[in-house]
Amino acid sequence: MENDNPVIYGLEFQSRALSAQTAEVDKVRFLVGTQSLKFSNNQVHLVEFNEETGNLKTQIFQHPIGEIWSLQASPTETDVFVTCYNSLSEDGTCKMKGAIWKFPEMEEYTNDILQLTKLADIDTTPYGTDLKTIVYHPADSKKLISVVDNNFVLWDLTNDGPQVVTTRTLAGKGQPRFTNGKWNPIAANQFVTLNENNVRGWDLRSPANATWSILSAHSQIIRDLDFNANRQYFLSTCGDDGYMKFWDVRQPTEPVLSRMEHSHWVWNIRINRFHDQLVLTSSSDSRVILSSVASISSDPFGHLTSIEEEFPRDESGGKKRLEDGVIGRYEEHEDSVYAVEWSSADAWTFASLSYDGRFVLNKVPRKYKYQILL
Repeated sequence: MENDNPVIYGLEFQSRALSAQTAEVDKVRFLVGTQSLKFSNNQVHLVEFNEETGNLKTQIFQHPIGEIWSLQASPTETDVFVTCYNSLSEDGTCKMKGAIWKFPEMEEYTNDILQLTKLADIDTTPYGTDLKTIVYHPADSKKLISVVDNNFVLWDLTNDGPQVVTTRTLAGKGQPRFTNGKWNPIAANQFVTLNENNVRGWDLRSPANATWSILSAHSQIIRDLDFNANRQYFLSTCGDDGYMKFWDVRQPTEPVLSRMEHSHWVWNIRINRFHDQLVLTSSSDSRVILSSVASISSDPFGHLTSIEEEFPRDESGGKKRLEDGVIGRYEEHEDSVYAVEWSSADAWTFASLSYDGRFVLNKVPRKYKYQILL
């Protein structure tokens, strides 16, 4: 990827589900799930980027039981992942379901479409019909949480199959429903949920209601959230009002930073877990935006090291601080960009996925990489 040129891969079917292969820390790999209306045609694509050649290698696997709305790779096992999918039932209705899958052993990439092994079903139907996501514990692949209707359910993946450990329910007028949820990577017993324009943090060790909340965090529906893995109380949100906001949950009345860079709904936000100055957002405006939020990062002034390199310097000859603002706009997509993810193997590489099945790999521009590192 010389000169920071993007690498593009086109899928045959529409897509909105993307995950980095989290447990793979040596190779840049992503998983993509498709949304073909003919349920038996759906697929999972394993996409690997070769740094030396600048090319992509891909392997396709069948997911014949429904269109994939979300998927997430296991945090500890490179060959295991979970999907939420829409499936046609015997009575002719569509139902959202979940399942855990395993890739077959594979010595090399082939042009054949390979079969996946289903390890277990995650039956969320007793808790509702509107399954939004199933997410792994950030460090324990034997624990995951499903978010469905106004419930979220903690599962233990034992040898006897998935077992329910505990459930939490959002009570309120008008039958509120969760729209998303995510584990806190620092406080491992905390799960954070979204419903409408509200954010709530739940302590799984307590049977009580949410332990903290940010009410009316956005003026419209919140689509996604992410945590700063280097600052304990900091998280980010994005939504239909076009904003990305950053919060200190100890002071929930006002965001510590708020920016509007997109012209339509913002579907995804991801903070770089190695360099938390860098934040990615993706939107229905067909754009991916890379922003700097250096002022609220764990390293707001950068490393104060003097090295004779060609990178930006201020008038005194010292290192130029990375300022807040947009540092990259990526317009390779022609449809809504529903997902964006940082690579787990390379801190400077990220992937984005639009609904028309276009997968794009990009890198952080080198001049900003130098400003952060040097």
